[in-house]
Amino acid sequence: MKIRTDKNGFEISFAWIFAIIVGAFILFLAIYAMTKLISTEQTISDVKIAEEIGTLLNPLETGFESGKTSSLILPAQTRIYNKCNNAGGFGKQAIRISQQSFGKWTDTNIDAEFENKYIFSGEYEEGKKFYLFSKPFEFPFKVSDVIYLISSEKEYCFIDAPENIKNEISNLNQKNLVLNCTEKSIKVCFEEKSGCDILVNENGKYVDKNGEKVYFEGDALMYAGIFSDKEVYECQVKRLMQRVENLAILYKDKENLISGICDTGLNEDLSNLERTAGELQKSDELYVINNLVENIKEKNDGGNCRLW
Repeated sequence: MKIRTDKNGFEISFAWIFAIIVGAFILFLAIYAMTKLISTEQTISDVKIAEEIGTLLNPLETGFESGKTSSLILPAQTRIYNKCNNAGGFGKQAIRISQQSFGKWTDTNIDAEFENKYIFSGEYEEGKKFYLFSKPFEFPFKVSDVIYLISSEKEYCFIDAPENIKNEISNLNQKNLVLNCTEKSIKVCFEEKSGCDILVNENGKYVDKNGEKVYFEGDALMYAGIFSDKEVYECQVKRLMQRVENLAILYKDKENLISGICDTGLNEDLSNLERTAGELQKSDELYVINNLVENIKEKNDGGNCRLW
């Protein structure tokens, strides 16, 4: 069968038309398959990066006093999503990665999850380089090391900070935490004044950021309030209190074991700590638990038989 296509008598056989259609279809399938393969490989890559970040965090859990900071450098523009879930006994820390590929952000719906990590950051941090450092949280016993994740594209400037905060920032020597502001700085003020992006009120024990307040006890949570979005902060504080609740049970069991040898007098206090920590819903309730924590710490430090 032949088909005439112009006035000059040029003819194309049906077989050629069929071959062209089949070839185009095969080419379409090849492109589609390659796109799917790239997408799958990108998803696998994103999940692997998220898991590697979790592994990277392990050496950081040695305390902020060591003055150590770590950096993470990725080959492409990346968003690290901080996902927190407080369901269950300890809740879960999840990390999701999205990278820019061919001008678009990858959509990975798989999270890397950890029960023993507490990361404070924005809902997501974006960039190619990220800084991480940690600080121990004690309440009244060592609860965990909390970790701060910050994009190098953000610069925090601490204005009129107390001397101990200035010394910590200087000793940390992290390039995007500074004491002298530049035009791009996010200004963190410790006294209310104009031009501040974040206000830390040490008397009221709260951080005011974007018109929203979160409450803290101790410097570890103060830094967390500065670097975190409110939703992330509140969820992680709830998880930390879940850990306090479980640790209080363990120390109460320890107190019962040694009661025949030494009476610490902390059994009832630890029961109260277990209950109040487990009931915490928002950070503005921390001060209630802190009063109990201070009393427990004083008894433990001054006793002849210490539980921790």
